[in-house]
Amino acid sequence: MTYENLDAKLVNSLLSNGRASLRSLGDDLDVSVTTVSNHLRDLEDEGVIRGYTPIVDYDKLGYDVTAVLQLKVEGSALPDVTEKLRQEKQMVSVYEVTGDYDVIAIGKFTDTDGMNDQIKSILTDADIRESNTSVVLNAVTENEQFDLDLNEE
Repeated sequence: MTYENLDAKLVNSLLSNGRASLRSLGDDLDVSVTTVSNHLRDLEDEGVIRGYTPIVDYDKLGYDVTAVLQLKVEGSALPDVTEKLRQEKQMVSVYEVTGDYDVIAIGKFTDTDGMNDQIKSILTDADIRESNTSVVLNAVTENEQFDLDLNEE
């Protein structure tokens, strides 16, 4: 087999089954276990694959309130504010963005009281000039991954 697109095929296989063994990956991709192991190690070393984690359905664990926070932040304080948000236990995503707001953060909560308390705590930061919070009514899609293009002709 040619190794063209092997890394992309390996990533796509792991996206389908993150618990696949090296042997099953090798069989699926028609390469040796050693080849899979070497390519996988390279992808890990390059930071392409950063870990192997379960995909958790927070709703089923009682975290069925999702909040989207939009924040305007004093310019020089942006790194500090995003770092504080990153460290908040229930913030699952934090983004620096363009547009009307500087930061968008997504949080998961067990109830609106807990959400309200945590958001009020966050908003005590003097570097946050303005905020807008939305509660998600329905998550149409969440935490989706996509297969890499293989550029096959």
